Amino acid sequence: MSLDIFIPYWGDPEYMKETVQSVLDQENPNWLLTVVDDDYPGTVIEDYLATLGDPRITYIRKEKNAGITANFRTCVQLATQDIVVIIGCDDVMLPHYVDTVLAAHAEFPEAGIIQPGVEVIDENGRIVSPLVDSVKQRVVRPRTSGRTLLAGDRLGASLLHGDWLYWPSLTFRRASIQSVDFREGFPIIQDLALIMDLLFAGETLVFDPVVCFRYRRHSASASVSQLSDGSRFVGERAYFALAATLARKNGWPRTRRAAKLRITSRAHALSLIPGSLLRGNVAAVRVLTRHALGR
Repeated sequence: MSLDIFIPYWGDPEYMKETVQSVLDQENPNWLLTVVDDDYPGTVIEDYLATLGDPRITYIRKEKNAGITANFRTCVQLATQDIVVIIGCDDVMLPHYVDTVLAAHAEFPEAGIIQPGVEVIDENGRIVSPLVDSVKQRVVRPRTSGRTLLAGDRLGASLLHGDWLYWPSLTFRRASIQSVDFREGFPIIQDLALIMDLLFAGETLVFDPVVCFRYRRHSASASVSQLSDGSRFVGERAYFALAATLARKNGWPRTRRAAKLRITSRAHALSLIPGSLLRGNVAAVRVLTRHALGR
């Protein structure tokens, strides 16, 4: 069995080369890599991939920039292997990533999603532990001693209390991820929305605590910039309202309560208020305060 690896590319070519090299460095050679270039200016990556001469690598360039959601959709549609991952173009697979996720799939072939262990790196590749990741990994993530199958209302509630998943590290059964679509209107939280739709449809998730992936968190990312003005929380609030409705329809009371409480999301907004006050951003303070108070 091979792992279908997709990289929806738009970004720094040097980070991208590091990502590709991490795929090439896999101890298990059973992988296929497809790079879907969203019309990034220049041909640096195309030229770089051509020099590798690896028949497992396919390069596709879009005629015009379509945006990240459309590129995700393209990757999903192109998948041919049973197991699929859509990695970020600045993230890094550790050498045992393919072995880890394929072993998890072999043990739990019915699971639609696999979340391996993740460590976070910054722009310079240093391992870091920002507050948001400390909460994800030490507070809200389920405690397990080995591979564990999670599902249903308890898992849904856990994720809505605090999304402890790392989208670029997740592997999916192809049949599962091709059965749903990304919801429009939630650009920052679209990964959680898709995961929840899969869970509401009856899919299960395997968590394997073995760390085999490095997720890059940039201080200047789109999500961080939307945190500074509070606009991210407007989208989060809208999604949580939708999730509460879906949970009620599916008879998941824990998940519905978690969606209504939004505990970690509100706490996160509260933690950002002092910084906004210091910057004199009154509009952001209003948005953050409203979200923190649950309004």
